[in-house]
Amino acid sequence: MARGQAGPAGRRKVNGATTRKTSSTRAEASAGKDELLKLYRDMLLIRRFEERAGQLYGMGLIGGFCHLYIGQEAVAVGVQSVKRAGDQVITGYRDHGHMLACGMDPREVMAELTGRSGGSSRGKGGSMHMFSMEADFYGGHGIVGAQVPLGTGLAFANRYRQNGNVSFTYFGDGAANQGQVYESFNMAELWSLPIVYLIENNQYAMGTSIERSSSETHLYKRGASFRIPGEEVDGMDVLAVQAAARKAAEHARSGKGPYILEMKTYRYRGHSMSDPAKYRTREEVDEIRKTRDPIDHVEDMLEEKGWADEATLKAIDAEVKRIVADAAEFARTSPEPDASELYTNVYTEARA
Repeated sequence: MARGQAGPAGRRKVNGATTRKTSSTRAEASAGKDELLKLYRDMLLIRRFEERAGQLYGMGLIGGFCHLYIGQEAVAVGVQSVKRAGDQVITGYRDHGHMLACGMDPREVMAELTGRSGGSSRGKGGSMHMFSMEADFYGGHGIVGAQVPLGTGLAFANRYRQNGNVSFTYFGDGAANQGQVYESFNMAELWSLPIVYLIENNQYAMGTSIERSSSETHLYKRGASFRIPGEEVDGMDVLAVQAAARKAAEHARSGKGPYILEMKTYRYRGHSMSDPAKYRTREEVDEIRKTRDPIDHVEDMLEEKGWADEATLKAIDAEVKRIVADAAEFARTSPEPDASELYTNVYTEARA
């Protein structure tokens, strides 16, 4: 059922399916009308952007690997809604959603995906290695878990400079078994570094369920031996994410050291565009889409509170689609990088 077609009780869903209320606990709306509408729009922008990125990949306009964030939008949007100017964000290679949630221009993100000079890294980073100092986004990183010690280093710099900033460091359930993660945990707690570790537990890592790969499946407990507090969060509920992120950021910013948030989320697509995801059933994915979709959940709240009707939601969707279409056209028509770009950004001047 496409958006614009009414299902039972006249409901229309961005997901294409009429949903029922989830049986799990959802956070009550603690956001006002304007804030909730912004959260909805930001998640919808990521969803539509990623859908178009998947199309461009299928057309051969995006080379290499491409990992879509569809289904996980509430995590990046909820966390980065509490980010202050100067706080850093660093993540792995499933990074497009984080860039957009940081406020990066969709044109620059899409152009980077296609390797064009108009991209945020002038076409040299591609899908997995974008970067933007202006947006406090310290990159997607292709090596599993490599961003965790880097994010810890950013937190060390914050403490050294006493600037009051927090490092938001994301990694997945697959990366949670990497040794460098625990070395980082140890140093972060030992030196009371201002960092929030965000584990995006989408259940399957690269294709192996967490039950088959981890002896302790409650990943927020992984910091216990280092005395790092942790919490499990409904990563499909943007308000639950926002509330937990605010609490964790205040903990880190106040000098109490690191905090771990395990975001229980779910990716609808395969690990990458080349993954047929045969390790799970179509029925499982459809059930999550119908009962747990993060965007549909906010849509329900907006309608129930009388803060948005069908016309308002359709207008937001139309605006987002225009932005994404413009970004795709910009990416398609932006020139390829000049060969001289091979020699730029190799070294940088040291700063005190």
